[in-house]
Amino acid sequence: MAESKNNIITHGLSGKVGDLIVFSQRDGKTYVSKAPKPKTVEDSPKQKEHKLKFQKATLYAKSVINNPELKQMYAAKADTSKGMSTYNVAVADFFNAPEIQSIDLADYKGKKGDIIRILAIDDFAVKTVMVKIESENGNLIEEGAATDSGYEWLYTVTITNTNLTGCKITVTASDYPANLAETTKIL
Repeated sequence: MAESKNNIITHGLSGKVGDLIVFSQRDGKTYVSKAPKPKTVEDSPKQKEHKLKFQKATLYAKSVINNPELKQMYAAKADTSKGMSTYNVAVADFFNAPEIQSIDLADYKGKKGDIIRILAIDDFAVKTVMVKIESENGNLIEEGAATDSGYEWLYTVTITNTNLTGCKITVTASDYPANLAETTKIL
């Protein structure tokens, strides 16, 4: 690859020259590349969907940059030595929903004060974990937020449930961009 140093003609130049070449600036260097060809086919529905999702991700990242509290949280995860900015971390987080790895019902016997343990993870952070307990016929018994213990999320049961057979326990985890993950267990 040819390299030109201290070239007063191209130094700092950026933009398109005709339909032939494009000058761009990155890391204090001037790059020259072939001009892109105009698109001749319409995007497929999947491409349109992906573009829309990416637009939403960039809007989310911009909102993070404008929110001092969120900006500080995301900046703490940005590895600038690898070119990862706060903005990049926010965009990546938008694309990744949390994952509920396990729901531990060993301590749930249907009594008030029993604990349901949930292991939920995310590439950035899990913001909330909600638990809903329904009877076999779908009637809501209780629902509420689990608390973060630092390692796992803990939900303390608030209502005694004498008939556990067929009960459905649904756990929903959400992250800062409001991505959701949901898992259900039936007793």
